[in-house]
Formats: sequence, C-alpha cells, structure tokens
Amino acid sequence: MKKNSVIAVGISGGLDSTMTALILKDKGYKVIGLTMKICDDGKDIQESKTGCYGQGEDDRINEAKRTAESLGIPHHVIDLSKEFRREVLAYFKNEYLAGRTPNPCIVCNAKMKFGLLLEMAHKSGVDFDCFATGHYARISKDRKTGRFFLRQGIDKNKDQSYFLHRLSQEQLGKILFPLGSLRKDDIREMATKRGFVRHANKEESQNFCDNYSALLPKGKPGNITDSEGRIIGRHEGIANYTVGQRKLNIGGLKEPYYVIRIEVEANNVIVGPKNLAYSDTAKVVDMNWIIPWDNVDPNNIKAKIRYGSKSTKVFIEKSSDEMVKVRFKLPQFAITPGQSMVFYQKDKVIGGGIIY
Repeated sequence: MKKNSVIAVGISGGLDSTMTALILKDKGYKVIGLTMKICDDGKDIQESKTGCYGQGEDDRINEAKRTAESLGIPHHVIDLSKEFRREVLAYFKNEYLAGRTPNPCIVCNAKMKFGLLLEMAHKSGVDFDCFATGHYARISKDRKTGRFFLRQGIDKNKDQSYFLHRLSQEQLGKILFPLGSLRKDDIREMATKRGFVRHANKEESQNFCDNYSALLPKGKPGNITDSEGRIIGRHEGIANYTVGQRKLNIGGLKEPYYVIRIEVEANNVIVGPKNLAYSDTAKVVDMNWIIPWDNVDPNNIKAKIRYGSKSTKVFIEKSSDEMVKVRFKLPQFAITPGQSMVFYQKDKVIGGGIIY
C-alpha cells in the first residue's frame, strides 16, 4: 500500500474502529471515515442500547462524527436504510418465519458493510483506494496464485473471522484489518495512552438489536410436543424458538427440555431431553469457498457451528460447490438450521455456508 493511498475506515465511534483509524493515520495514510445509516422510520424500530440496529441511531452517528473530528479526519454518512431493510431485515424475518435461526451480522458484512457501503460511497463522490475496519481478523496473499486468504485474528478470544467468511476474493483484495495482529487489551491500552479514555472504557456492541421480536409479525399459535408426538404445551409462534433453546415455559417436567427441531408446515415445536439435541452430522448449503476444495487437506479440517463455539474436527463430503455433508468427530449440541458453519484449516478460513 502506497503512503499516499486514501483509506476509508468504517467508523462507529467505538474503540476498535477509532483505533483502526488512528493506527492507519500514524502510518502516514490519508484516512477518511465512513458510517452507515441503516435505520429508516419503520414502526418496527425499537430502542437499542447494545445493538447496531434500533432507536438511538442519530446519537450513534453523532458519536462517530465526534470521533472523526477528534482524529482529525473527514467523515461521511452513507444512507443505506432502504438497502438494509431489503437485504438484511427481510432475510432476518423470512428465516425466523421459516423455522430457521438467522445470522444478520454475516449477511450485513458481505452485502452491506463490504459491499453496498463502498459502492454507494464511491457513487456519492467519496474517493478512496482501500477500506479498513476494526475486525479482529487477518488477510494474507499467496504470491504465486494471487489468491487472498482470510485468517483468524491473533487474539483468539476476539477473533471475528467467523462473521467474515462470505467475503469474496474481490472484497478481500480491497480490505485491511489493522487490529488482526493485535490483542484487545493492547488496543485498550493504546487508546488510554493516546487520550481516547472514553473509547477505551466504552461498552461494546454485542447484538444485532436488543428486541428482535419487534421485527417479526405476530406468530401463529401451535403445539409444543415431545419427541414421540405428545402435546405438552402451546407456543405463540415458531419464530420465538431456536434449536437448543431451554427456556420453554412448560411446567411439570422432570428434567430440563430443549428445542430439538421446528416443524414449520405442522407449526410444531419439538422438545426433549438435552441428549436428543446432539448430532454428529449436518448438511451445509450455500457454500462460499475462500480456499478452493482441491487445495484443502480433507483430514485436517475443523468447524465452528456458531460464533463463540469451539472449533471441532470434522470430515466433509463435498456434494457440489454449493453443498457439503459434514460428519463431526464428536457429537455437537444444537446444530441449528439457519446458522452458519465455518470451516478452518489451522488459522485459515476454508469457507462456510448455512446449516440446512
């Protein structure tokens, strides 16, 4: 990257994006800030204190503006509220209504943050050579083939490569992750030393939104049954349940019951003892391959079935470029349809897809 390059940084006003901009500015690059506006005036928007979507967005955007001013960099707000409703909210609603558990952050990264945000910024006259964010992940390049690799961040407790597995080669080639080789504690210390104490102590955004049920239409009541078909309770809509969920509000049970599966057509939620929620096989569809399958060692693959879960050894049978069958070395709890399964070879992301 040439020193006179212009780098746009996704600025939220939080610690990580602020330090990303500061690090790049210290290296001599010309840095500008970009912030997405994603909320429109929809009636489904609720107050959100820890999520990125919800009431209070104006305050969050103003915080991003103040942060850019303190960094001494230009700042641009790109209104993507219509696109967000179309690409992320519609997906979110449809998945829950289909009995699946969506992951809006993954869709938002691939389609919005690393897609439409950059496209619309350029169209609005904001020129830059590269885009950087505060994600804890790394990108490297194979000099022989020119292929980009997505790698886990050095800080394994903060690694966010799971959320980025749907990025394309074109996207990876235009992205920087300056925090990927650093640890969170070091970032906090840096912020404090450089006078960004408020950012260092700021609460992190943890969720998509605080009250996702407000985004969903009223559900159709149905039955909660055990694994043998006996009705043991009622529900107010399948969108209120996810595989592995324990809180069921069913009385008279001798042991805790968990959601085992959701039958959409029958509108039933099937529950049972925890052991019934374990499985050692899964089907994954809509695969995105960062590393071509022919370059993967099939005997050295691990997978994560959700963010925060430990990676575990798996064996993959590739049915097509879009679908694989997965067998786990050890049974896994609550392999949840709609969630993403991401595959790794050491610290490199092979690719990932949607649990079917």
